[in-house]
Parts: sequence; structure tokens; C-alpha cells
Amino acid sequence: MSQKPDLAALFGASDASTFLGLDACDDLTAIDASSAFIGAPCATPYGSVGAYAQNGPASLRRAIAALTANIDRHNFDLGGPTFPEGVKRAVDCGDLPWSDSDFAANRATIRDAIATIAGRGTVPILIGGDDSVPIPMIEAMGETGKSYTILQIDAHIDWRDSHMGERFGLSSTMRRASEMAHIDRILQVGARGIGSGHSSDFEDALAWGARFFTGPDVHRDGIAPVLDAIEPGAEVILCIDIDAMDPSIAPNTIGRAPGGLSYYQVLDLIQGAAARGRIAAMDFVEIMPEADIDEIGGLTVSRLVAAAMGVIARQAV
Repeated sequence: MSQKPDLAALFGASDASTFLGLDACDDLTAIDASSAFIGAPCATPYGSVGAYAQNGPASLRRAIAALTANIDRHNFDLGGPTFPEGVKRAVDCGDLPWSDSDFAANRATIRDAIATIAGRGTVPILIGGDDSVPIPMIEAMGETGKSYTILQIDAHIDWRDSHMGERFGLSSTMRRASEMAHIDRILQVGARGIGSGHSSDFEDALAWGARFFTGPDVHRDGIAPVLDAIEPGAEVILCIDIDAMDPSIAPNTIGRAPGGLSYYQVLDLIQGAAARGRIAAMDFVEIMPEADIDEIGGLTVSRLVAAAMGVIARQAV
């Protein structure tokens, strides 16, 4: 057999332009959902690489398209349907417009969209795009008047003050978050190997009060110490750079490194954060489909996004 079988046809899927065949929502001011998938192809890329992850949001819609007819089936990652009876479903708000030259406008577009979604009581799930995308998302959450714990899941710590003359790039995400008054705790999970930061960046993070649970820590001790560090009832912003996962399951990223987290370690962190507190916003970034291998990464990340939607829908009940 020279061609792969069409599993979408086998499962009864129909053509869908949205993630998991969810309803589209074009008017953010009227959104009524538990969570919202919203793509941000670009925020503040470095000149040396440009918007290399711009196709990330579209790739996840394609990756899960085969399951559009299965949205009501039993999801064993959640112990029931993704959206059980009595909860609000998620929606897909499409991709935000972006410029390859006006980065301040990109950040403003993301910030305004996230502020609008969160202001409607819906949890934004921002899909990138490189890891500069979360900076305006985190900033926007300050408009709620609440304080937040950031749970970052990432192979890198992102505490550079600037890189290549840019303060809002992907290497500075947690540094910029630490400067925001509404961020009172940062927990960083999954760092491993040779990173992009210097030892002085790590020391600055420790001095600020960030807590680190490295990849080796998680493999040795599990995720319980991470969840114990989340204050009960905390409002949590989850920042997931997919290079936190092992490249054997998420090769669709630019920053591969061996020894990453497993699918279920990341899912358990998502579920644990919702059980310990409340997920208020989240992102999945560094999704680069051009680097994928046999669509394995798209499969992994799209299933995590779908499971996260189910977790968030349940926490609102």
C-alpha cells in the first residue's frame, strides 16, 4: 500500500476549518465559552530567524481534524467526553492578524484580544507562534485586577534581559513577566541541557523568587513537588513551550533537547494546576510544523490542547 489510509474518513470526520470542529467565534466581545483557541502566529521575532513558528496554529487544526466527528466520544485522558453534559464547550477564535515589521502592533493585538476574552470570563488558550507570544498575554491578565502564579513548562528559563537588542523576544518571557505587578509567583518546570541563558540569568531568577523544577528533578521526583508549590486557590497562568517535552513525542519545534517531559507528565501538570487552583489563561508556543516528523508532534500537542480544554471546562462547573 503506497498511501496512508484516510483515518478521518474512517472516523467519520467532516471538513472543518476550526480546531476539533468547534464553533467559530469571530466576535470576541460576545464570546460565551469555557475556553477559546486563538492563534498568534507572531509577536516579537528576532531578526536572525523571523517568524519561524507562524504556521503553528494552523498545524494543530490540521493535526486533530480527523477527530471532528469524535468530540462527544469518551476521552480516556479525562475520564469522559471532552465536554461532558452541563459544561460550556470551547470555541475557536481564529488567528490574530500580524505584521512582520511592526512588533509593537503585534503585541498590542495579542494583549487586546486576551484582555477581551478574559474579561468575558472565558479562559484564553493562546497558540503560537514563538515564545515571545506569551508576554502580551501575561500583561493582558493584569487588567482583571487579580494576582497570578505562572506555571511555565519549558526546556529554557527565558530570563535574558535582552537578546540581539530586543527586550520582548522569546528569551525574555519570564524576565518581562517578573516585572509585572500582578505576577506574584513563578514556577518553572522542565529546564534541561544547555540553554540560551547565562548563569547570571538563573541567579537573577532565583533572587526574584522563581522556583525551578528541572527536567531531571521531574524524572526523579515526579510532579508532586511542583503542584505542592502552587498555593491552594491560586489563579494560574500556564505557559507551555512544547520543547519542554521530549523530542521523541514533540519534534515539531526548533529547540529540541533529549530528556524532556512525557505527554502524561505535562497533562498531569495541567490537571493538577486546575485541581490545586484555577487555570486562568494558557499558551502553547514554539510549534514549528516544518520540523515535525510524520506529524507526531502535531498529534501530541493537539491532543494536549484538546485535553486542556476539557480540564478547563470542568473547572468552571
